[in-house]
Amino acid sequence: MGCHERGLRVNQLSPGETPPAITSRVQNAVVWSAILGSSMVFADGAIVTVAIPQMRESLQASLSEMQWVTNAYALTLSAFLLVGGAAGDAYGLRRIFMIGIACFGLTSLWCGLSQSAGMLIVARAFQGISGALLVPGSLALISAHFPPDARGKAIGTWAAASAIAAAFGPILGGWLIDVGPWQAIFWINLPVAALALWLCGRHVPDSPVREDTAMDWLGAVLAVLGLGLLAYGLTALGDRESQRSIAILLTLAGAVILILFVLHERRSTAPMMPLDLFRVSAFANVNALTLLLYFALSGALFFLPQALIEAHGYSAARAGSVFLPFTLVMAVLSRLGGVLADRFGTRMLLTVGPLITALSFALLAPAVFHGSYWLAVVPIMAVMGLGMGITVAPLSTTVMNAAPADRIGVASGINNAISRVAGLIAVAGLGVIATLGFQYAASWVSPEAADLFGQATFGTPLPSEARTDAMHNTYTAAMAGGFGLVALICAAAAVASAWFGHRSAQT
Repeated sequence: MGCHERGLRVNQLSPGETPPAITSRVQNAVVWSAILGSSMVFADGAIVTVAIPQMRESLQASLSEMQWVTNAYALTLSAFLLVGGAAGDAYGLRRIFMIGIACFGLTSLWCGLSQSAGMLIVARAFQGISGALLVPGSLALISAHFPPDARGKAIGTWAAASAIAAAFGPILGGWLIDVGPWQAIFWINLPVAALALWLCGRHVPDSPVREDTAMDWLGAVLAVLGLGLLAYGLTALGDRESQRSIAILLTLAGAVILILFVLHERRSTAPMMPLDLFRVSAFANVNALTLLLYFALSGALFFLPQALIEAHGYSAARAGSVFLPFTLVMAVLSRLGGVLADRFGTRMLLTVGPLITALSFALLAPAVFHGSYWLAVVPIMAVMGLGMGITVAPLSTTVMNAAPADRIGVASGINNAISRVAGLIAVAGLGVIATLGFQYAASWVSPEAADLFGQATFGTPLPSEARTDAMHNTYTAAMAGGFGLVALICAAAAVASAWFGHRSAQT
């Protein structure tokens, strides 16, 4: 599925060359505008977690309300990504991108001015919608202003900067809370949004819009409703205070509406998500890889901190810090992965990268059993960062190179939506599997563990005096199965990528 293989350059404006009007100065402005805009969205997904204790005390909120401060953002961001991508194609990538940045800044101000938990939850929901407008546009703008043979490096730079923002978001948030009120974690977005708007408005040219491109409003409603119910149902499945039967019904309802959405798109004369995109083998295959890879990644990152906290007594801060080597290595290598994709094609990288990531998932089980931060956990997380670092940029590059020029917005929206939904499915589904594995492991390890944990669920906080050898063995036994499962899924994704890439090269 390399970007230099036949069939992947369908969106070039001219064979192998950048249009004369797109200078290096414009390209630099595009990349930095995309980095500033998307970094706000990625950082805000994690930065709020460090402020939850202060928010809860200040707003007199319940734990469930605080969970929905995070969930409302993730839910609307997932639900509106397809709409954000399609709107960019219909009304102009630059215009929708700038609207998304402006709205994200305003909703961040709204979040900081909220006087109740309910108001903050609503503000966070609208903040997620704003993020869904600008994230697909950030990647699509890069694709629109770089030729395919230079696109990988630019996307790698964007991916690296976004990863760094996500890693250092909680660190910056913790510092802001230490020196000021919790509202500062939202207000910091205002100067970033203003700089991104100025840079994009002054230096990035308007994107051409085809006159026959229209917004499929019925498709948009079905997509938002289907993805929204699916995201809400899966999120509620992970909420211990929710009713599982209702959560399951909402999840199924979302799936049914998404089927109706696909049927509508097949019949629509101007579909929001053209299904013929999936007839391009590279586009279909790399989105399948995205689904499997981000399902496995989200599952592994979901299991890890809980296992370290409960099996080894890690503090929350120390457990959270294990992600730093993963994120930093991935950030450093993402740009290199983009350069390699431009030079050698993406097929090899999309095979080797997921295989290295799968190896790291398999090694997490003995690492967690050992429990040593520096000798076991940190090296494995660095290996995981290596695998993802050489995967992310080639994956995004392949998606954008496989889409026609007038559909790069929706192509970016599809790929982002798939990765988000994969994460939601992983956390909900694997959480249930982990609980069953936890209870089975308790009965298998020892009668003491069975008596102590028979009525517990995975991730239930337990007192420090209960941290016996039986508890350690129970958690690590349950984790071995979980990490093994996600390793198999990731390895299957790598094998499928190699197989389908080989078939694409032969056709």
